Amino acid sequence: MVQRALVFVLLALNQLLHVAGDTDPEDYNALLSLMRSWENLSMNWGGQDPCGENWQGVWCSGSRVTKIILPSMNLVGTLSDNIEQLSELRSLDLSYNKDLGGMLLPSIGNLKKLETLALIDCNFYGPIPDSIGNLQQLTFLALNSNKFSGWIPNSIGYLSNLRWLDLSENQLEGSIPVSNGTTPGLDKLVGAKHFHLGNNKLSGGIPSQLFNSNMTLQHVLLDSNKLTGAIPETIGLVQTLVVVRLDRNILLGAVPSNITNLINVTDLLLSNNKLSGSVPNLSSMKFLTYVDMSNNSFDTSAFPEWLLSLQSLTTIIMEGTQLQGPVPVSLFSLPNLETVVLRENQLNGALNLGARYSSQLKLVDMQNNQISEAPRVIEGNITLILTNNPVCPETGEADNYCLVPDPDTSYSVPPVKCKPILCSSGQVSSPRCSCAYPYRGTFIFRSISFSDLSNSSYLMALEEGLISTFESNKMPVGTVSVSDPTMDSLAYLNVTTEIFPSGEDRFNRTGITGIAFLLSNQIFKAPQMYGPYAFIGDNYDNYAVSLEQSKSSSRGIITGAAVAGFILLLCLVLAGFYAFRQKKRANRAIGNNPFAQWDTDKARGDVPQLKGAKWFSFEELKKYTNNFSEVNEIGSGGYGKVYRGSLQMGKLIAIKRAQKESVQGGPEFRTEIELLSRVHHKNLVSLVGFCFDQGEQLLVYEFVPNGTLRDALSGKSGIRLDWIKRLEISLGAARGIAYLHEFANPPIIHRDIKSTNILLDKHLTAKVADFGLSKIMGDCEKSHVSTQVKGTVGYLDPDYYMTQQLTEKSDVYSFGVVMLEIMTGRRPIEKGKYIVREVRMPMDKTKDLYNLHEILDQAIADFGIALKGLEKFVDLALRCVEDSGAERPTMGEVVKEIENIMQLAGVNPRTESTATSETYEDASMRHHPYNPEFFPYSADFPHPR
Repeated sequence: MVQRALVFVLLALNQLLHVAGDTDPEDYNALLSLMRSWENLSMNWGGQDPCGENWQGVWCSGSRVTKIILPSMNLVGTLSDNIEQLSELRSLDLSYNKDLGGMLLPSIGNLKKLETLALIDCNFYGPIPDSIGNLQQLTFLALNSNKFSGWIPNSIGYLSNLRWLDLSENQLEGSIPVSNGTTPGLDKLVGAKHFHLGNNKLSGGIPSQLFNSNMTLQHVLLDSNKLTGAIPETIGLVQTLVVVRLDRNILLGAVPSNITNLINVTDLLLSNNKLSGSVPNLSSMKFLTYVDMSNNSFDTSAFPEWLLSLQSLTTIIMEGTQLQGPVPVSLFSLPNLETVVLRENQLNGALNLGARYSSQLKLVDMQNNQISEAPRVIEGNITLILTNNPVCPETGEADNYCLVPDPDTSYSVPPVKCKPILCSSGQVSSPRCSCAYPYRGTFIFRSISFSDLSNSSYLMALEEGLISTFESNKMPVGTVSVSDPTMDSLAYLNVTTEIFPSGEDRFNRTGITGIAFLLSNQIFKAPQMYGPYAFIGDNYDNYAVSLEQSKSSSRGIITGAAVAGFILLLCLVLAGFYAFRQKKRANRAIGNNPFAQWDTDKARGDVPQLKGAKWFSFEELKKYTNNFSEVNEIGSGGYGKVYRGSLQMGKLIAIKRAQKESVQGGPEFRTEIELLSRVHHKNLVSLVGFCFDQGEQLLVYEFVPNGTLRDALSGKSGIRLDWIKRLEISLGAARGIAYLHEFANPPIIHRDIKSTNILLDKHLTAKVADFGLSKIMGDCEKSHVSTQVKGTVGYLDPDYYMTQQLTEKSDVYSFGVVMLEIMTGRRPIEKGKYIVREVRMPMDKTKDLYNLHEILDQAIADFGIALKGLEKFVDLALRCVEDSGAERPTMGEVVKEIENIMQLAGVNPRTESTATSETYEDASMRHHPYNPEFFPYSADFPHPR
């Protein structure tokens, strides 16, 4: 014992006497130089060992500094020239420090291993140094929202690994650099996805060699510059383009005819140039959602009929484009149409919106035309503006459409119902009605696929996406509020954002840097309808004081005294420590075992065998999975990994193993097991057992071999489902959920019903899985309001989201979305389009199959089976997704209606299908995915374009 204590003392002394021994001396000197160049340094940079003492915002690998992440830290000063000594630096993010700036010195080019450079919204000025071309490992370069001037360096063309280039919102001038045989240019960046060069002073023509067929560009943003000349025909070679903004320049000539080759483009803005010739026919660009060709010099022409074929259009802006003649009534029946702006043309005749105009339509602006007659009746919340048309009298009383309304942009996500609270000065009431100091900022969306800013569902999708990102990256965020969407003069959408801390009233510095980094480095993927964005973070002045922050920079001075005190203290407590340790070891099994007070029917030690759920030791599960080998890994998620195992009798099992950071507290883990042990139904995945051993938490399920319903619908699993089998799967899943609601004791709300949580066994029988978010119904009624809305985007009950009052009707809503997936094969949200709306829009109950032929899964038709009962299936699904829970059926009623539908289709719902997956799959494609998702928000949520 004495010998062991002596070794311990010597090791402790060694640690304390070598304070500055970990960090490389050159790296340490470089950080000291940065400290001297920053006037407002308030982080805990007071020790002598940045790597060993975890300096805030500094990451190391061994003794070398590899990352400096300090966005929104209120830094003041310049970037020291000595930063070049950080030769192993891979990531540098100093964004949103508005008083950090000066010249960006050529020494930045010596950071040869740099992969990420983000200096967004600082105060840098002067030219971008040509040495930036030396950073050939760079994949992400964001210098936007500064005051950089001069030309874009040709040397950026050397950055062959670059994927993101954002130089927008600066004062850059001159021509766009391209290679000329001796120097490189932007045309060499064939792997780049993003050219964001808007809102500068770039001049000259758009070089034809800027674009080539080898490029993989998705966004080309050259708007709000001084570019002249023609649009090069080579732009039609880059068929990966999704967003093209060439507006607000001085471009001349005709739009190249091959621009129609860009069949993936969703947003096309060519407005405010001097383009001539005829208005281009864009009928081949089927994904177009937002088109703006305003204020050009096109030839006088009739209204372009090709617009009527673009079913995805939400926004048409053709102000001042020399259009004449009547406006076709069929224009307004485009299903997704929100905004029509045709001001300053020569359109005439009677304006007729028709009887079946889009339910999304919000604005029709026809000012300064020759319209002689207005629609007699307009139902819905549509703003019609006909000022300065013959239909409007010059004097006297006029109809509302003869007046120009004041813009109203004060929209936000509807607040959650909770008791209002009065906050102290400087604090803000969060969406959950608690007072805190939020981190504020503004999203600048540079191209959007919608224009109805009053539609709160768009903001809700943005808010949910942010919360999902913060949760999956374990940020200390409680809630998010987005509000006041406004379109600025550059056609950028600005959205005010407030991010509130979780469990505290303010963030510490680590929390702020983490949040800001996720936004500055584009780790947050905005919903697809929002397109490319920049986030501009505000200063944060209300930091919580952390332990690290409170440490004095005089740590080195007091080290000697601490050593002596430490030795004395250690000698005094050694004997007591030994006794305490022995007592702790004796009591550990009882004191730390959350199962100790369970039933006395114990399978092993203090751990019971609950209603068939067996306790496994960790060593047993290692054996069953061959030491958790990679070959047995069959899925993963935010909770951990899933392994296939085989019991001694040959029974296959699926083992969900929590990763260390996801391990729950013992009581919480016990509660989950108790809940799982209560449910026993053929349409629910059953719990075989669990393991709470050696610091590990594992759940053991029955093995379900044919993967998820989502995989079957997408074709990923190779299983092909006909209409009858889809009805059987719907019925099985509905029965499983109905059991949870009506027969489990006590009743259970699943809270995460989705197609990836419905598994298919060897007979393709549906089994509802993953009860990680489930709540006991009685607990919901007692608390009345949930502390945090959980679920998956696309399946989330709007009534639950708005009120936080959790009922079984939330599962009904989610199941209704699954029913729509089953009939269409589509995900809940695809390309920014929500499946509920996509089914409702074309519906016509007077036509065969409700006129839904285009949206139905083509795989159903391939079987040649009549889709009997489909109309009633659609009716039932849409009843399940009513906005109000009171208008939805119960799951018991859903089960009965699906049984009736199956009888219409000629199938006895009481007869168990004996078909196996072999009947429905191509054996050459067969594999067994098993990939349940363990985090509250779905990874299926669409990424931005």
